[in-house]
Amino acid sequence: MQNMTRPLADIMRPNTIDDIVGQTALLGENGIIRRMVDNHKLSNLLLWGPPGCGKTTIARALANSVDMDFVPLSAVFSGTADIKKTMEIARTNASIGRGTLLFIDEIHRFNKTQQDTLLPYLEDGTVVFIGATTENPSFNLNNALLSRCHVGVLEPLDTADLLELAARAEKFLNKKLPLTDDAKLHLTENSDGDARFLLNTIEYLVSANFKHELTSKELDSVIQKRAPMSDKSGDEHYNLISAVHKSLRASDTDAALYWVARMMTAGQDPMYLFRRLTRFAMEDIGLADPNAMQLALSAWQVYERMGSPEGDLALTELVIYLGTAPKSISNYKAQSAAYAAARENGNLMPPKNILNAPTKMMKNLGYGAGYVYDPETKSGCSGQNCFPESMGRRKFYHPVERGFEREIKKRLEYWDGLRKKSETSNNE
Repeated sequence: MQNMTRPLADIMRPNTIDDIVGQTALLGENGIIRRMVDNHKLSNLLLWGPPGCGKTTIARALANSVDMDFVPLSAVFSGTADIKKTMEIARTNASIGRGTLLFIDEIHRFNKTQQDTLLPYLEDGTVVFIGATTENPSFNLNNALLSRCHVGVLEPLDTADLLELAARAEKFLNKKLPLTDDAKLHLTENSDGDARFLLNTIEYLVSANFKHELTSKELDSVIQKRAPMSDKSGDEHYNLISAVHKSLRASDTDAALYWVARMMTAGQDPMYLFRRLTRFAMEDIGLADPNAMQLALSAWQVYERMGSPEGDLALTELVIYLGTAPKSISNYKAQSAAYAAARENGNLMPPKNILNAPTKMMKNLGYGAGYVYDPETKSGCSGQNCFPESMGRRKFYHPVERGFEREIKKRLEYWDGLRKKSETSNNE
């Protein structure tokens, strides 16, 4: 066995692009990184992807591919002074005809001033810059820095990639993993695309000297299960809540249950989920099922009173109800249309017939004249106009033919029919 003073993941790190597992979109034929290597000319690059997908490995392999000095920094521990010191080294290298590749891990941790410090050196080619980030560059990096870099998006490694890495590790260590075939597959599937987690686990399993091959169940009992990915505030958080909303809108109830479970098992505050689900009940279901909002509020209250684990069922019940409910954004559209009309016609008085007349002067001015108390009419609808006289009637709410809104549509058509009948009789 090789000297294991360094972590296995570091010892086994590939030295060339060809040896890297996965990321075929970037490393395969016509991939942006493959073209850089084939042309023997590197460009400034931002590598965006989850932990353990190969960002650092790709940066090191790129430096090797064009025989450049590789200078790594971490934005967590480094600052402006470290950048300037690195640039002095790069200029010395340049004076003897040698290039420098500056790699900054967690580049999103740099503030605006620190990011701006890089710009002149990228502009004059003092270094080739590669930054690695787990956060969306669009939100976390300056536009000036983004404009000077290509962005390479890395994906989590799939099960086949991780199985290949496991086989490489067995060959490198010259030792078979103490796992059944099912357990080995279970390990790769539960690594969530993270090569570093897989190799660290393999390193532990090999050093533990188990006397027999572990089953999947035994494996779970001897290793710490990888925590589900969700950072509660960053990209992954918003990706997951977006998946919840989109699944519910698509009435894909099982998918919605999965994404909610992902958030809950990662430690998400349930109050956040209840707030977002209540909003969904109002915005995406609305009057197609008026009970949706009431159930959302009730489930929220149940959880506040009972907590976990009993209250977890209230959350599950709410997700199932929202996923299976008819969907409508008619009330949302009606609100937008009414607000737009209010901005356009914000100075118009209501018609006098629907104004109160508490004084004699107001009565003399015509306030309340012609007002009809609708509940006392035979049909329950007088047909009187309640829009400003100079504005004309508008239609903001258009119910859909789904759920309870189908009934609302019938009611509106009934009132509209009485109103038109009243208008016709008044014009005769």
